[in-house]
Amino acid sequence: MKHIMVGALQLPTLGMNATRLEFYLKNAKARGARVLLLGEYVLNHFFLELMKMPKSMVSEQSSKHLLLLRKLAREYEMVFVAPIIQVKGESIYKTIVKVSSSGQVRYYKQQFLIPYEHWDEKSYFSNETDTVNDPFIFTIDGFKIAVMGGYELHFDIMWHSVMAKKVDLVLLPTASTFGSHNRWRELIKSRAFLNGCYILRANRLGEYSDQKHSLKWKFYGDSMLVNPSGEVEMVLEDRESMLIEPIYKNIVREHRKVWQFDKELAEKGVL
Repeated sequence: MKHIMVGALQLPTLGMNATRLEFYLKNAKARGARVLLLGEYVLNHFFLELMKMPKSMVSEQSSKHLLLLRKLAREYEMVFVAPIIQVKGESIYKTIVKVSSSGQVRYYKQQFLIPYEHWDEKSYFSNETDTVNDPFIFTIDGFKIAVMGGYELHFDIMWHSVMAKKVDLVLLPTASTFGSHNRWRELIKSRAFLNGCYILRANRLGEYSDQKHSLKWKFYGDSMLVNPSGEVEMVLEDRESMLIEPIYKNIVREHRKVWQFDKELAEKGVL
């Protein structure tokens, strides 16, 4: 039965010490993990903290973590997918990086950014948000894998190519807070079922006190793997930990064969 092992690391913002990461990577390697996902604002500080930092410091933080990921990817023969802030001159971008086992790096710039008054990524980052392209899609061991930012989960247009290109797994790094456990679980389960794919979500941990808006941000974990039937295969709680689980090609194929959502859309010429 064709499968690959995929994993999610549930962490707060990391320091520059590699020891913490290597503890998990040794275990992930021993269990045959091919892909490892990190949550949003783990390699960098949380968005509201970033706004108070000099761009030079943000750039240095990202550069050091990227060098570390490239080293670890080669050493452990693993693919890393992780949100990272990219600084180019005066512009600052919210991106997700894929680091291959050879150390090769590819970036995906998030296309939908949170626009709310208390959490306004859209105004802060320089990402192009006027048009919408496909999420980032790559292949490992015959499995098609898509990557999108947590906020992008909410927009139907982001899922069109997931179904059209027969994606097997969507990697979803998030920074969910304010006790939104149930809403996120139901959204992820629905997207997995309707699009006939696995979804692996990595949510960050940690707290941030926002004096301006009198808010306390608690990032609660709840990282999970959901299968194409919309069932939670494995979920982490609210502690630092790691999830490693298999995903199966035949389960994806069987779901699509039974429910035929893609076939119905193709017959109507919209897929």
